[in-house]
Amino acid sequence: MRKHYLIEVTQNDQMVVFCPQAVLRDKQIKKIAFGSKSIAVDFFPHPDKNDRIVISKKIQEAIQFPHFTIPLHAFIENQILYIGPLVGIFTAGFTSIPQQPVGERTLFFSKLLSVNKPVGALAFVFGEQHIDWEQGTIEGYFFHNQAWTTVEVPFPNVIYDRLPNRKSENNPKLIKVRERLQKEYLIPWYNPGFFNKLDIYERLQKDPSVTTYLPETHPFTSFSIMETMLSKYGHIFIKPKNGSLGLGVHQVIFDKQTGDYYCRYQDDGYINRLRKFVSLERLFHSVFAHQSLEKMLVQQGISLLRNEKRSIDFRVHTNKDDYGKWQVSAIAAKIAGHGSVTTHARSGGDIKTIAEIFPKEECDLYTEKLISTALLLSKSLDRNIEGIIGEIGFDLGIDRNGNVWIFEANSKPGRSIFSHPELKEVDFLTRKLSIAFAIFLTEQALLHPEELFK
Repeated sequence: MRKHYLIEVTQNDQMVVFCPQAVLRDKQIKKIAFGSKSIAVDFFPHPDKNDRIVISKKIQEAIQFPHFTIPLHAFIENQILYIGPLVGIFTAGFTSIPQQPVGERTLFFSKLLSVNKPVGALAFVFGEQHIDWEQGTIEGYFFHNQAWTTVEVPFPNVIYDRLPNRKSENNPKLIKVRERLQKEYLIPWYNPGFFNKLDIYERLQKDPSVTTYLPETHPFTSFSIMETMLSKYGHIFIKPKNGSLGLGVHQVIFDKQTGDYYCRYQDDGYINRLRKFVSLERLFHSVFAHQSLEKMLVQQGISLLRNEKRSIDFRVHTNKDDYGKWQVSAIAAKIAGHGSVTTHARSGGDIKTIAEIFPKEECDLYTEKLISTALLLSKSLDRNIEGIIGEIGFDLGIDRNGNVWIFEANSKPGRSIFSHPELKEVDFLTRKLSIAFAIFLTEQALLHPEELFK
């Protein structure tokens, strides 16, 4: 990680900033900036401290720097010293309860903001209603000293998109906010939008370096395509194109001996079902009677590795770090519940570490395969998707021949795997990296804006 400096405020009204000599390095610096606010000041080397930048109370008020003692990074460009980054986390669903400003997601955001000090960034949460366009300020929610507080700050250096669902993502008012902050204020905005399964598949399919990991997948068009795939693979999966959490996933199995069809799924009461039908048409008229099939896709069934006769897939998190490089930040095995079509905990699934399931030699082999595949896929999606991506959650499978397959890529991955006690450390790492990426973006926006906004 890069070096960061404690920002210290002195109780005077001098327009002077004291910096470590390593920051100044004989450079001509005339202004200090925090977020979108800057002011002309004089700079002097700090006589005896090389770990802090000292500003006066008057400067603090002018640039709207919060009353927090926190280490931050220093960037110099065009004779301006930028302290930060100031990171705005954009979301929706705010409440009027001070202790729970974001409702049931408050705990997640408090954990996310707890990485401010180790990362050397100042992150806050906000919604469209907290923006003052006239003043160029935001009433931000900060989690400081284990408590929530609101502070008026300038527009941030970078914005991290944490909208909770597709409904909020498609809200015209929120779309307008994003476009305005990106286009008028040139603020880098990362992780916009939820992935569409079929769109992701089609984009990856164009990249020869990753096609080997893609199960055959088609939009639902007719029974004939399913008949063809069933005769080829023995079983298929039918999924919503925009689904999440395993909702709406059905497994269809064809018994070549008897000619019967079976459908495994979870009903509206979250009960696992396995039903038998004499034809594919009857299966569909019964199970999919009230579903919009044009919103579904059909995917090749794969015989996955098993643990005690239960299928295993793997959640692999990747993040870009403070140098803009992809890292694998977390891996967990998810074991399907008995009779379940998915590995989700809601369906009786279990979360394990790979080491809990496999002997060391297999554990090392599978871990290496999952890491190399996830990094290849991350780089491919990065090249082939619009916008700035900072994190991805992959659902990967390994078949009985040791081949790796991608089932899903999530731009806003769930965090259920981190309930496992042995994954607490990587839980922290994923949160840390998701904010650390803002350091890289801030630097890019200052030094190479043409790369970000091309």
